[in-house]
Amino acid sequence: MMTMSDSRHRLETCPAGPPGVQLMGRGVRFCVVAEAALKVELCIFDSTGAQELRRYEIPECTDGLWHGFLQGAGVGLVYGYRVHGLYDPARGLRFNPNKLLLDPYAQELRGALVWHDALHGYIEGDADSDASFDARDSAPYMPKAVVVQQHFDWQGDSPPNVPWAKTVLYELHVKGFSQQREDLPQMQRGSYWALGLQSTIDYLHELGVTTIELLPIQSFVRDHRLVKLGLTNYWGYNTLAWFAPDAAYGARDDLKWAIRELHKADIEVILDVVYNHSGEGDELGPTLSLRGFGNAEYYRLPPGDERHYVNDTGCGNTLNFQHPRVIQLVMDSLRHWVTVYHVDGFRFDLAVTLGREAEGFDAGAGLFDAMLQDPVLSRVKLIAEPWDLGPGGYQLGRFRAGFAEWNDKSRDDLRRYWRGDAAARAALATRLQGSADRFDHDRRRPWAGINFITAHDGFTLQDVVSYAHKHNTANGEQGRDGSTHNDSANWGVEGATDDAEILAQRARIQRALLATLVFSHGTPMLLAGDEFGHTQQGNNNPYCQDSPLTWLDWSRLATPAGQALHAFTARLLALRRMYPALRSAEFQHGRCEPLPDWPDASWFDERGLPLSDADWGNPQGRLLGLRRVAAGGAPGGFDVLYLLFNADAAPHAFALPPPVVETQLLLDTFDDSQDHAAVLRSHYTVRAHSLVLLAARLPLESDSGNGGRGTGDGSRARTSIASTQSPVTASSGKIA
Repeated sequence: MMTMSDSRHRLETCPAGPPGVQLMGRGVRFCVVAEAALKVELCIFDSTGAQELRRYEIPECTDGLWHGFLQGAGVGLVYGYRVHGLYDPARGLRFNPNKLLLDPYAQELRGALVWHDALHGYIEGDADSDASFDARDSAPYMPKAVVVQQHFDWQGDSPPNVPWAKTVLYELHVKGFSQQREDLPQMQRGSYWALGLQSTIDYLHELGVTTIELLPIQSFVRDHRLVKLGLTNYWGYNTLAWFAPDAAYGARDDLKWAIRELHKADIEVILDVVYNHSGEGDELGPTLSLRGFGNAEYYRLPPGDERHYVNDTGCGNTLNFQHPRVIQLVMDSLRHWVTVYHVDGFRFDLAVTLGREAEGFDAGAGLFDAMLQDPVLSRVKLIAEPWDLGPGGYQLGRFRAGFAEWNDKSRDDLRRYWRGDAAARAALATRLQGSADRFDHDRRRPWAGINFITAHDGFTLQDVVSYAHKHNTANGEQGRDGSTHNDSANWGVEGATDDAEILAQRARIQRALLATLVFSHGTPMLLAGDEFGHTQQGNNNPYCQDSPLTWLDWSRLATPAGQALHAFTARLLALRRMYPALRSAEFQHGRCEPLPDWPDASWFDERGLPLSDADWGNPQGRLLGLRRVAAGGAPGGFDVLYLLFNADAAPHAFALPPPVVETQLLLDTFDDSQDHAAVLRSHYTVRAHSLVLLAARLPLESDSGNGGRGTGDGSRARTSIASTQSPVTASSGKIA
């Protein structure tokens, strides 16, 4: 290493700029935030990042922003920082210039993190623990930042801008999605590149999804504990660099190419992002970046106990969103992904943490206000995971208009209803109508609820119907990890079986769950692989499993069962596109629109009669009928659809509320091979554990035989019958 401090090797003074590096004609301006530091040094490395060549003291500090200009520097320069200051953990100060720090604004990394005791600011095993001071150089074990220039031919790319009411999300892991795709060359599997291939696009189109949501791809830490166990951080929820794509999946331009190709096909790309905590862990974690630049500024520390960390995230630390520099870091990162990579939105992991102020969660917190008024971010999709592990951490439905939220109530209530739980009928009705009890406020729309029955965290759909208990021993935590409340059932045998009756029952429940999800108002989200029966063998927390356990097993798509489930899922999404009543952009409150004398939503029992209060409160009630009316595609047109639910173990005949002339079967989840063009009268037998979708033809004042799609002259069709009672209150949309 060469350490140069004489006048021949100094950074030039320059005006302060935004944090990060900026190419400026004859050199590079370096800017980094370290408010309480006494001195900051820029370290230059060789092209491999292995050898430190020179060290420069940054000459100026303006409002906590250290800045200097390096003449002759350019693209490809490899660098890091060392920060001098007080080391007093009891006061929350952990400056240690022996620890090389990664630029929080790094856009590309050189080298990988290599676990070594020297990464810690303290001496491991010392009697004073993290209050001790470690003087070893961590540079040999640290990734470094690279000065880059963003050049890419976007070919006039523009975002698909899929309307929320028509959005269908598909959550996937970049590697897991294509790692076992045998139709791809080995080098393309598990990569960003594979996402943009025509075969991938064709598959997504055939299925009917509009938007893919990628598990974290920002450069992340592979946890030391997991590495020692021979495992890894597969999901990626442990961010190290918020501006840099993780190199394990390919190069920066590979990601851009994939997004460009997906956009050409009108498919959106949303990133799952982690800003609630960093990969540095608690006080016993390594010093990699933020801890060394300003521990007390970047992290929330308990008042009076600044040696430790507030851990509302369950990951060791919690970022401090009461500090403007933390808000700036997140805002700059989000805008970077939209402007540089053209992503279409974000799903915020543990989003409640992002809104924590001094008194707890605030839906009007500074970061949220900044996003919603930002000219770049206010145009993209914003999705909150509305909980964290801190006090008052469950905030479903409390985010402001402009945010969508993961709706775990939909997941739980749908699973419980189809498992046959008691007292599940009223909750199902609420979820079907967009969870108005949670989201119908402040002019929010049904799309604000992201409905799902499975996600990366938990059982796959195949496992929901195959396992009554989690099986997580492979994770090395003696089965203690993962939720014990899965609302699942194995239907007779735990795990895999050759029993034809059990397999048929599991397939029926899968179809019923999928249909209920897709036909619920709100935004549906599918977990990649559910459409052909991917299994994780009962592991409901495979965050550390980078293996065939989590990689999609595409061979299952070639089986008769996999092909049938895939075709069924595609059919569901086609029906959703076809019928506005299945994807209402507005909450339905039982009002008489769009047909006079007909409520837009009404409920009935198997006799075709409105449900009474006693019926709604009946814990053994497992049958439910729903009629929806919505404006159709043509002027004056309308859809009248009947959804019939039977979670009982026996078939039940449903009578439809009069005055139906005839109905057409659109879907029967018990046996989707039936003739869907069949014309029926005003009754239908719904078999066990099944859902039926019917389209109705109603008597019209001028019945031209057009199947109930309008009067033929473009005017609105009318009926002379009285409305059936609806248990959806006009004021709130809640189940009465």
